[in-house]
Amino acid sequence: MKKILITGGAGFIGSHLCDLLLEKGDEVICVDNFFTGQKNNILHLLNNHRFELIRHDITWPLYLEVDQIYHLASPAAPIHYQKDPVQTTKTNVLGAINMLGMAKRLDVPILLASTSEIYGDPKEHPQKESYWGNVNCIGPRSCYDEGKRCAETLFMDYWRQNKVRIKIIRIFNTYGPKMALNDGRVVSNFIIQALQNKPITIYGKGSQTRSFCYVDDLVKGIYKMMNTGNRVTGPVNLGNPNEFTILQLAKQIIKLTNSKSKIVFKSLPQDDPKQRRPNINLAKQILNWKPEIELKEGLEKAIPYFQRELR
Repeated sequence: MKKILITGGAGFIGSHLCDLLLEKGDEVICVDNFFTGQKNNILHLLNNHRFELIRHDITWPLYLEVDQIYHLASPAAPIHYQKDPVQTTKTNVLGAINMLGMAKRLDVPILLASTSEIYGDPKEHPQKESYWGNVNCIGPRSCYDEGKRCAETLFMDYWRQNKVRIKIIRIFNTYGPKMALNDGRVVSNFIIQALQNKPITIYGKGSQTRSFCYVDDLVKGIYKMMNTGNRVTGPVNLGNPNEFTILQLAKQIIKLTNSKSKIVFKSLPQDDPKQRRPNINLAKQILNWKPEIELKEGLEKAIPYFQRELR
């Protein structure tokens, strides 16, 4: 039994990871400042004697004794990370420094949940880990994009300079139960609008593409990455390589929800990527991982969650 720290553990992905690790018999310390995390996501765990919740902002140092660190803390949806961009950058940079300092002191492995956003609006398609990206460093999304890029830099330098046992994953679009209703992400937006028979808002012409990974598949990949040998540092892409246009997604959700919603088109936000699809050959090779749940099945699993939350 390991004692495991998850920063951002009350968030969408973090809370699913808490569930997985507890199922495997580990002790879990969940750290969250609840800027975007939700107590409802981990409410069912509070009576579990192997689960502990600490309210804390990781831009400030934290002193704990643990065996592994999963570093997930950061606002991830544009509507949240653009609300306080300075704090977003601080969370990604100072948070990484504080967690890496803990991993160095304890000599324990630490995993960074990075993002496909480090590729920016990619000129390479699909994106593989060796691609350096095409990021606007002064745009409205750069607090998150460059914050994560800097966090990756810090992780690699702590590994090279201090021999800290690091793992870096790059998460592509993920969806499923426990997504915040107000996060503005495309899957949750469309499902909520469809369930309420409201117009489904598409930015641009809907021809931009995304690849959608169901959260259960993702957390299995995260767990496998943490528990590979020390020589595997990453970065490793985790996501579903099947690609859909935003318009295809909207039509699929309308069909699955029997919605009366109509599709309306609005202006495309600045620096919104035109295409996003992971090359996951590395994950297949070193983790023996690939997603198993395809979009239709995943949406059928996710829609009942949103139905319950909207009641």
